[in-house]
Amino acid sequence: AAPLIAGMTVAAAALAGRYGIQAWQAYKARPPRPRKFFEGGFQPKMTRREAALILGIRESAAAEKVKEAHRKVMIANHPDAGGSHYLASKINEAKDMMVGKPKDSGSAF
Repeated sequence: AAPLIAGMTVAAAALAGRYGIQAWQAYKARPPRPRKFFEGGFQPKMTRREAALILGIRESAAAEKVKEAHRKVMIANHPDAGGSHYLASKINEAKDMMVGKPKDSGSAF
């Protein structure tokens, strides 16, 4: 009886190992998860927090980082490249908010 139990234990361990390897390979082969975006639209009056979220930087980022982030986001969303005018205006508003240019009213939209 002892050799039978030992044989079954070895077989169970081999099957578990095989299953584990298959699961790991399936996990590695899965497509990358898309980035999660924030729920809801824009706030009526832009805040520094919202501006930082739009540009993908920290609220305390230096002006040089703000301009660099603005350039990257704008290249991806420029109206001449098929982007929306509304989004472009929000991206520009976010840059102005982060750099410190005063904007007396909210968005024009």
